[in-house]
Amino acid sequence: MYTDTIRTPEPDWQLEALCAQTGADFFFPEPGSSVREAKRICGMCEMRTACLDYALTHDERFGVWGGLSEKERLELRRTAR
Repeated sequence: MYTDTIRTPEPDWQLEALCAQTGADFFFPEPGSSVREAKRICGMCEMRTACLDYALTHDERFGVWGGLSEKERLELRRTAR
């Protein structure tokens, strides 16, 4: 059986985000590794708000999105309820 995978286009903000220019290693570190550098890069990025909105809307569970770690996004979701 042959199945085609349909890719959805990346949102425009992802093309302009600083993370797209630096690579995923900073934003998806090994467990227990520092996310300080990812947060620093996010802090300079004009797409930070769009990135965080995307992560919260799509329930991204891993990595740094919009300058927040997994734990910080979880806490944000809990306090928003």
